[in-house]
Amino acid sequence: MTARDVIRLSGLEVSGRHGVFDHERRDGQTFSVDVALELDTTPAAATDDILDTVHYGELAERVAAIVGGEPVNLIETLAHRIAGAALDDGRVAAATVTVHKPHAPIPAEFADVSVTIRRERGASGPA
Repeated sequence: MTARDVIRLSGLEVSGRHGVFDHERRDGQTFSVDVALELDTTPAAATDDILDTVHYGELAERVAAIVGGEPVNLIETLAHRIAGAALDDGRVAAATVTVHKPHAPIPAEFADVSVTIRRERGASGPA
C-alpha cells in the first residue's frame, strides 16, 4: 500500500484581479490560498533530499503566479487551475485547494468567502 502523506501550504496571500465586476478586475484584491497535496513522502524521508519530494517553495511560486496571472470570473475556476498545476507533479496523488476571497463585493458583513475543491490524479473533469 502506498502512503498518503500530506504537504500543506496555508494562507498564501496574493493580489489578483479575479471577479465578475469591472472594479474587481481594475482594482484587484488580496486572495488567500490553501493547498494540501497527498503523496508518498517515504522516498524523501529515506534520502533526505528535496528532489524526492514536492518543494513547497516552488509550489508557492506556482500558485502565486496563477493567482496573480490571467484574471478569471470565478474563484471556482481559479481553484481548478491551481489543482491542475499541483497534479502536474506525478508524485501528487490528490490536491485539495481552497481559494479565499475575504474582500468579495457582498453587501453584508461577512468574514470570508471560499471555495474548496479536491482533485485526484486520473479523475475526469477540468483541472
